[in-house]
Amino acid sequence: MRRTARLLTGTALAVAAVGLASPASAHAGEAAATGRLEVYPSSVVPGEPAVATTEACGEGGSAAGDASAVGAGTFPLAPDEGGTAGRFEVPPSAQPGTYEIVATCGGSGLRVTGDLVVTLASAGAQVYPKGSVKTGVGGALGPDPVQTAAGVAALAVAAAGGTWLLHRRARGDGI
Repeated sequence: MRRTARLLTGTALAVAAVGLASPASAHAGEAAATGRLEVYPSSVVPGEPAVATTEACGEGGSAAGDASAVGAGTFPLAPDEGGTAGRFEVPPSAQPGTYEIVATCGGSGLRVTGDLVVTLASAGAQVYPKGSVKTGVGGALGPDPVQTAAGVAALAVAAAGGTWLLHRRARGDGI
């Protein structure tokens, strides 16, 4: 019984080790083969330029870029330091969101992708809310000074009357 348990445990561990090692090495080889398209800056405001670079096309390679998802059309990628790079401008009409930018290597036909985030404000800019909050409750000082004065006078009369009534009650005069 003990021998069977050891045999089954050893077999299970061996299968698990092979199963864990195979996908990791397969994904590592796949990542090295396909590469990635890097977009700088990764977050832009409509109307700003962006640069796409990749090392997947090899040193001295060229590629055709496609930024039509964001409305910028196609652009060329030429050999650059250690890879391939190209520039495109995000159109002023671009809507906020995340867009996929694609590059296809000239020699191998390899397709690499990267993400570009379009925002309404640049990363360093602070956006403050504007306007008032519509809660249904008026402010303490409205735009009409006559109404404000009438309200203050009504509060003063109420306070004086309440004080007078409390004073009479304390003296025992009654109401």
